[in-house]
Amino acid sequence: MAQRLVLRQLLSLIPRTPPLQGPLALRASSASHGRSFSTSAVCRSTFNVQDGSDFQDRVVNNPKPVVVDFHAQWCGPCKILGPRLEKMVAKQEGKVLMAKVDIDDHTDLAIEYEVSAVPTVLAMKNGDVVDKFVGIKDEDQLEAFLKKLIGA
Repeated sequence: MAQRLVLRQLLSLIPRTPPLQGPLALRASSASHGRSFSTSAVCRSTFNVQDGSDFQDRVVNNPKPVVVDFHAQWCGPCKILGPRLEKMVAKQEGKVLMAKVDIDDHTDLAIEYEVSAVPTVLAMKNGDVVDKFVGIKDEDQLEAFLKKLIGA
């Protein structure tokens, strides 16, 4: 009860603007200062693996090619490669998906796929590993890696 009261008080401090009227209302509603919900291409094509069965369902059994990013929270190069790879996967407009696997949470998957260093990125097609690399790549190298995977 006290938490709700505090939340209401905090929300009352946020300035409210009256709704727009006329033709500008439609355009402004889609850009309402971060208040609208939106799914970007990155969100639709990238997902975090939850467990072994999730990996089996969303990666191994996926009809689309999947890039698997084995990473760790403490890994500096992973923090550079991850967003770069997500951006490049999003540019492929759904032709390839990206699965993110934290090796500290999913040690079993890291062992199964012989991940001995992070970042390790696997390219999987029809449940099989068809390509892989370890370490950081620049955008041109990532683009070539993805194009080879999707056959473009």
